[in-house]
Amino acid sequence: MSEKTLPDTGPRARAEAVGGPERTQMQMIVRRFLRHRPAMVSLAVLAVITAFAFLGPHLWAWDHRVHGEIPPSVPPGGDHPLGTTRAGHDVLGQLMRGAQQTLKVALTVSVLSTVVGSLWGAAAGYYGGRTDALMMRVVDVFMIVPLLVMVAAISGTVRGGTTWWAVSLIIAVFSWAQIARVVRGVVLSLREQEFVEAARAAGASPWWIIVRHLLPNAAGPIIVAATLLIAVAILLEAGMSFLGFGIQLPDISLGRMIDDARTAATTRPWLFYPPGVLLVVICLTVNFIGDGLRDALDPRQTMERR
Repeated sequence: MSEKTLPDTGPRARAEAVGGPERTQMQMIVRRFLRHRPAMVSLAVLAVITAFAFLGPHLWAWDHRVHGEIPPSVPPGGDHPLGTTRAGHDVLGQLMRGAQQTLKVALTVSVLSTVVGSLWGAAAGYYGGRTDALMMRVVDVFMIVPLLVMVAAISGTVRGGTTWWAVSLIIAVFSWAQIARVVRGVVLSLREQEFVEAARAAGASPWWIIVRHLLPNAAGPIIVAATLLIAVAILLEAGMSFLGFGIQLPDISLGRMIDDARTAATTRPWLFYPPGVLLVVICLTVNFIGDGLRDALDPRQTMERR
């Protein structure tokens, strides 16, 4: 007589019986993010703005520079849907270039600050003791010094020739500290975990443990912080350009456009409101995407694996 095979009653079998195969952690994260409607709408809007900024200049007849064929101070309509400036710029061409430069600055700042801040914070949290205390005092210095004050102090060496890359470096130098503090807090709670102890016992070097084990396990907070830093960088670049320390003519950014049109908000509103509205929309979409990532990566989520 053959033995009867007992049915599998483990967690995977129960999950499959209820609603299909068990989902992986990544699948759960993606599913939670896709179900966050404000984040998905914001992602679509940001994709349209990015296409407008980077593909639009190749499709539009006018760029951001002055053209003798462009009549000055023309209101929106006809060949210039957003009007023209007094100097002879097409505002739509300026808006495309301004959005492009602003997005380039924001993404560059986010990447540089995230890399530096993550490595610094992870090293401080892992080593602890005096090393941690010294490294975090450096972080405190960068956090308490106002960015615009430092920009004003060093503007004499770059003003007049400031490019988007130089602006990105200036902002990144003073923006990594917040991410470093976030990552340090996460690493402090991870460094005593069993997988770190196992890596130490296997002879792994401290930096191998930091890069291979600690930073991947801190990816959630790092991604959220990096996303939100994009909006911060956009506002900082706009503030720098508004004060005359940002991207300089003949190049343009959204902040520079707002600065150039600040006296024309009532007389020629087509110069002031398009860059201002676009700047606000970009910041809102990035913040909503950050909220969606934060909710999707939150380990306290109780959604079942099915």
